Amino acid sequence: LEWWKEIGQPETLWRMIAYGYAPVGLAALLLFVVLWVAHARGMKSAGTSLRQNPIYARIATAALFVVSLVLAMLTVDAWTIVRYFGGIGLDGSKTFSDPVFGNNLLFYFFALPAYHLILRFLLVASLGSALIFWLTARGWSIRQSMGEWNKEEPFAFDASDLKLSAALESRFFRIAATIALSAYAVRLALGRYSLLLEDHSSLVGVDWVASNITLPLIWLSVAACVASAAALLAGRYRWMLILPVALAAQSFVPSIIHAVYVRPSEITIQRPFIERHIAATREAYGLTHRTKEVDYGAKLEARIDMEKHKVLFDNVRLWDWRAFHDTVTQIQALRPYYVFKDSDVDRYVLDGQIRQVLLTPRELDVAQLPGDARSKWVNPHFIYTHGYGLVMAEAARITTDGLPHLLVQDAPPHINTPSLRLTRPELYYGEVTHEPVFVRTGQPEFNYPSGAGNVESRYEGKGGFHIASPFMRFAAALSTGDWNIILTSYLKPESRMMVSRQVRERVKSLAGFIEWDADPYLIVTEKGRLIWMIDGFTTSDSHPYSKSHSVGGIGSLNYIRNSVKATVDAYDGAINLYVFDEQDPILASYRHLFPGLFRPKSEMSIDLQSHTRYPELLFRIQAEAYRTFHMTDPEAFFNKEDVWDLSRNLNSSAGRPEPVTPTYLIATLPGEEKPEFLLVTTFTPRNKDNLIGLMAARCDGDALGELVFLQLFKQELIFGPMQIEARINQDQNISKDLSLWNQQGSQV
Repeated sequence: LEWWKEIGQPETLWRMIAYGYAPVGLAALLLFVVLWVAHARGMKSAGTSLRQNPIYARIATAALFVVSLVLAMLTVDAWTIVRYFGGIGLDGSKTFSDPVFGNNLLFYFFALPAYHLILRFLLVASLGSALIFWLTARGWSIRQSMGEWNKEEPFAFDASDLKLSAALESRFFRIAATIALSAYAVRLALGRYSLLLEDHSSLVGVDWVASNITLPLIWLSVAACVASAAALLAGRYRWMLILPVALAAQSFVPSIIHAVYVRPSEITIQRPFIERHIAATREAYGLTHRTKEVDYGAKLEARIDMEKHKVLFDNVRLWDWRAFHDTVTQIQALRPYYVFKDSDVDRYVLDGQIRQVLLTPRELDVAQLPGDARSKWVNPHFIYTHGYGLVMAEAARITTDGLPHLLVQDAPPHINTPSLRLTRPELYYGEVTHEPVFVRTGQPEFNYPSGAGNVESRYEGKGGFHIASPFMRFAAALSTGDWNIILTSYLKPESRMMVSRQVRERVKSLAGFIEWDADPYLIVTEKGRLIWMIDGFTTSDSHPYSKSHSVGGIGSLNYIRNSVKATVDAYDGAINLYVFDEQDPILASYRHLFPGLFRPKSEMSIDLQSHTRYPELLFRIQAEAYRTFHMTDPEAFFNKEDVWDLSRNLNSSAGRPEPVTPTYLIATLPGEEKPEFLLVTTFTPRNKDNLIGLMAARCDGDALGELVFLQLFKQELIFGPMQIEARINQDQNISKDLSLWNQQGSQV
């Protein structure tokens, strides 16, 4: 609770608790009532009652409550119900509507999963009540027939005593079984929507066979199920045999029709269904909205206007981020316990000109402290509490010594440009953290090294929560399992405890229903503060007709949006979640559920908005989809006539060709006048190395989120990365130097 108060979201905590437990609790209560009634009816059928057996009644009631709770926890997914209520009242008219049933995404994302869950609950309740009734009735009947137990005549159990056939004679049992069959009929009816996600190899969704054969057979099975329920209720059990016959027809007939009728003329018959699949997949991965596809006639020997593209040449990256990271680790670590986990690419206005930069935060890793220092409890908790500063360099400049041209370096920070300032270089929240740490204590904190000594500091921010009271110290010790928190004398009345300091885990603890990018990046604001920015995604695997894609850390999905961007202050840990996609129905549902959690994009400062960027994770997923789904002609798509590959190069340590990593750069797009920050990747034809297309995501201003696809003419040969590398290696002078440099385990 104290942590939620620290970030200003106690209301969100209470809502999460209510949303997480209320649906399961309500389901358990309903299930308990149903099972208790079934149990009582079973005893009445056996000629007894709970009142006549008070001790048994208490034990049985407690057992039924436990069974109900366990079944509710196994049956009910609370967030499925919560998301359904969050989606009520939303306008789904602007979302994708499937062409078969005419339902929009609100139905498939929220309503349909809730309906399936309710049906599952009804099936469990009806079958469970029937089972409880039968076991109780038969058990107490056997118990009543035993009379006085005679030691000379041991009791012998006969399976016929269970009277399995007699269960159907009970009206309660037949009603429960009828409800179960009725629920199963509804489940079969809802099952037709699963056809929209069925993968047929050539397409995903309802194909010709599903539309013309499977759907009518599903309705036949539904009718058979309803008829079976009526026959069961009426006691005409032979008529129930129509249900397995209908289910068998539904299972086998479609595959026979496909083999006999569809396969010989598949492209002609499936054409309209393939068109639906292509359109739906492009929409689900954001390849239709705010996109531009341009046939671009690039010329290999075209004259380059140096003046027009001056900004591009001024920002050509001479530093690969990997080489920059390795170099900075050697020249700017300052102490063994300082680490540079990652290097990021961004753009800043320096001396009035937009410049591409590489930057990496200097974080503190207590695991790198000497063994004696690391083993002392006070060091990681009170002294070594934070990292310090960052290293920033222009991506397009290099010194005469072959080193980066540093804009920000050293500790305390030395800034080599008047366009930047750094007022709060301390990094209490970052990517490399340990916890808990305590600030404003009786022990000064290590700030940064200075010569043979160290400069100490005292925390002045509002991060963390008060820890000085005996109750809070006990609670912290109990939570962490570290009783030194109670025993230490360093904690003062103003002392604060910091937890959840790792950026991604911090925002995940606040909004775990959002998928968060694994690569947050650091921003230096105009006021000199350090702010982390991290992208959040909403995903689903229920978009009709869309091809699924497996993403590490997320799983299988067929819909994704970059709907949220979060910021975390590196000094005080303040979190803000900003909405960047007002049209996303999933995020709209969560905004209904948590009205105080998200802020509109307009509330993000202009300074921070100038550093937002298109996320690489989403870009990779879209590029993977586009290399196939750029084909909009159904026949070409069916035959996979023009599938592309991502361009490859030899940057891997093993020296094998690997897909080119998407690259941030500053350039001017065709048809535009101003240079802008872009995320770019390229494509080649399958199993070839010449370029065939380029994909660029825009990152600046109102254009953020737009995708531009340049489709090159197939008649014009434009060299790809592998071919350029081959041409470089063919140069005798360069080849000689590369051979020399690549000796003795080195790689260039």
